[in-house]
Amino acid sequence: MNTDLWVVLADSERRRWEYFPRQSIGPLRFGMERQEAITAMGEHGFTATQEDLGLWCDGKRAQWRLEFRRAASHYLDRAVAKCYFVEGVGLSCVLVDGLCGPQVTHEGIRLVGRVPSELNQEMEAYALETGEGFRINGEGDVYCDSFVMERGTQRAGDSVVTWALFYDLRGIAGTSWDMAPTEVWHHS
Repeated sequence: MNTDLWVVLADSERRRWEYFPRQSIGPLRFGMERQEAITAMGEHGFTATQEDLGLWCDGKRAQWRLEFRRAASHYLDRAVAKCYFVEGVGLSCVLVDGLCGPQVTHEGIRLVGRVPSELNQEMEAYALETGEGFRINGEGDVYCDSFVMERGTQRAGDSVVTWALFYDLRGIAGTSWDMAPTEVWHHS
């Protein structure tokens, strides 16, 4: 059995991205067009593949996915990030892979490639320290609403690590579940 599929890059091997909710994540800005994203990521050593996903859920606007990979990577050719664009809206969602994606930080908290319980503890401590409210979803994950993100887990050998979806509803959706394509929720 090939267990290389579950290898997690160490933080020291990951790119570092800062996240500013509803504004930017690393070199990407919410609302930017596809070609702008390809150029911005290319300047940081990433290559892109693009796929037309058909119409967005409103049945009127086109939707695309750009997958970014490290240009000179031997890491199983996994996409480090998947970006979703809606016609007339631009970049709306960025899914960062938990196994090999950049380490995304917000408010000093590392959000990607983490053991979920450790991330839960840090997010809860942050919420209590700042007085910000937090919620716990059905899977037991802690969320601070101001982070404007969702997360899930990916298998990493006999453990799991976190992936993260960063989004800006851009006034066209009520929740991240309305904004992101269904495939996001099955990321592995």
